[in-house]
Amino acid sequence: MMHHLQFLLFVTLIAGCGAADNMSLDYLQMNPPSEVDTELGVGDVFDVRVYDEDELSGTYRIDANGAIDFPLIGSIQLEGQTPSRAADLIKSSLIEGKFLKDPQVSIFVREYRSKRISVFGQVRKPGTFLYEDKMTVVHAITLAGGFTSIANKNNTTITRIVEKETKRIRVPVEDIGEGEASDIFIRPGDVIFVPERIF
Repeated sequence: MMHHLQFLLFVTLIAGCGAADNMSLDYLQMNPPSEVDTELGVGDVFDVRVYDEDELSGTYRIDANGAIDFPLIGSIQLEGQTPSRAADLIKSSLIEGKFLKDPQVSIFVREYRSKRISVFGQVRKPGTFLYEDKMTVVHAITLAGGFTSIANKNNTTITRIVEKETKRIRVPVEDIGEGEASDIFIRPGDVIFVPERIF
């Protein structure tokens, strides 16, 4: 039932974007995911590593208030921050609290639970999936179980909202798989649709 509702949502999205300008492969390849795409949100899970401070290193999840409870510091708001900026905020808080003089803080995101992508059409397991940093269209289709036997792979399309406008691009995924075209990065919110092959 959920997949059916998601598919209806996708059809509605496509139907409403007939006048939208199509993106080009060059556009996608020249505009990889930006820092905005990696901003942390509620539910995201990440590792914090403080060099030579094992008791301060650990795995954290952003709570419903957009914060984490960090040792020594207490609650710190990280929602809307990129991983690098979040690391800087933890570092500055440790310094301002006079807990450490010059801590080296790094963050590795495990799960972007606040960000998702959708894959529909002729794939074995259509649905919505968690976005992962530097995710590509081939990776997304793999998460969806790969193509069905009647998939029109080279007519795969990506639908994306760019500056409040709906954009679409045809992606030759079969060519990508055969090394004849470059794989492309996708972004949170992208909808990938694989049509049926016409015999």
